[in-house]
Amino acid sequence: MSITSTLIIQLIVFLLLVWFTMSKVWPPIAAALDERAAKIREGLSAADKAKADLAAANLRVEQELSSARNDAAQRLADAERLAQSMIEEAKSKASEEGAKIVAAARSEAEQEATKAREVLRDQVASLAVKGAEQILRREVDAKAHADLLGQLKAEL
Repeated sequence: MSITSTLIIQLIVFLLLVWFTMSKVWPPIAAALDERAAKIREGLSAADKAKADLAAANLRVEQELSSARNDAAQRLADAERLAQSMIEEAKSKASEEGAKIVAAARSEAEQEATKAREVLRDQVASLAVKGAEQILRREVDAKAHADLLGQLKAEL
């Protein structure tokens, strides 16, 4: 056999091997590689989507936490204002109650003073009558001098 015929036979065998590989072996390998590349692309896109979802969820969580903090601060401020208003209201009620008690005590003291003046006037009038009776050494008619005693009470 000559080198040329060996080369031609080898070329024919090589071409048959290439044709067989391209038609029977290569398509399943290419399909498997394409399928694997598609799965990798899907996984990467899912990972990117998950990262975006995670970022959005973190943003929402931060917004909710901020809202909750603001709400808690607002409620605390409202509670403090309510407590201050309750304290002020209690102080004002206590002040009013104290003023009422002082006014009642003053009124009662004035009434007691008026009663004491009346009793004192009566006693002074009685003493005046007794004194006049002793000076004159005679009996004084109370009915006749009732007007005089009334004037004396008014003056005292």
